[in-house]
Amino acid sequence: MSTDHLTHNRPAGHLRHAASKVPEVTVYFWIIKVLTTGMGETASDFLAHWLGPIPAVALGGIALVAALAVQFTARRYVAWIYWTAIVMVSVFGTMAADTLHVGLGVPYTISTPLFMAALAAVFALWYRSERTLSIHSIHTRRRETFYWAAVLATFALGTAAGDLTATIGLGYLGSAVLYAAAIAVPAVAHRWGGLNAVTAFWSAYVITRPLGASIADWMAVGHSRGGLNLGLGPVTLSWTVAIFGLVGYLAASRTDARSTPKPLIPQ
Repeated sequence: MSTDHLTHNRPAGHLRHAASKVPEVTVYFWIIKVLTTGMGETASDFLAHWLGPIPAVALGGIALVAALAVQFTARRYVAWIYWTAIVMVSVFGTMAADTLHVGLGVPYTISTPLFMAALAAVFALWYRSERTLSIHSIHTRRRETFYWAAVLATFALGTAAGDLTATIGLGYLGSAVLYAAAIAVPAVAHRWGGLNAVTAFWSAYVITRPLGASIADWMAVGHSRGGLNLGLGPVTLSWTVAIFGLVGYLAASRTDARSTPKPLIPQ
């Protein structure tokens, strides 16, 4: 699923050059995305146990606002800024889903469709306003706002969906296998079934969340819950190190950044 398919063709007279605020969709993008989902899941649980739920949510919210503020201030895609924001969305998205379930007693069978409806609403408003959901049309403040609202909704939805399947009998490992198979569906449908590239991208993007979270939970939880019993702290730390290494490589190599901005539509 290349990024060239995620842009819309427009008459040349209506185009201008603008720096992209998001990375190229490469294999590194998907690897880091899965790593951030798992790291966010275990980091959220670790902080809730260490600090308590309310201080953890407050700290996560402050860190998320700070990370997004830096991202919005940047004039173009910068690897460490973008992926720091994604990590904080992952942590806070997990907290949002867990707060509904643990704090307010909302079952996953309710929160999952609730977050699904929220994501659908974001996409509907985004498309109605901009006439595109392409990630390479993210060059105005308004489109960037829609983009990050969608990202936050996907993380909350994925958290709830992953916990739902894990608690209805599949367990964390079974959920990981389920979502590993599910993430191949949009890729296959796009390549051989004619599925629109933007739809395929966002479908896979949503699935990365429960996939990574299920794998990380399986590694962290105890044997009595079907896990490897490695612990929340060690799993969070190891996945953070992996993210740091890959993002450092991207920052140095710039393999996921366009050297020449693609022509995009002005607003």
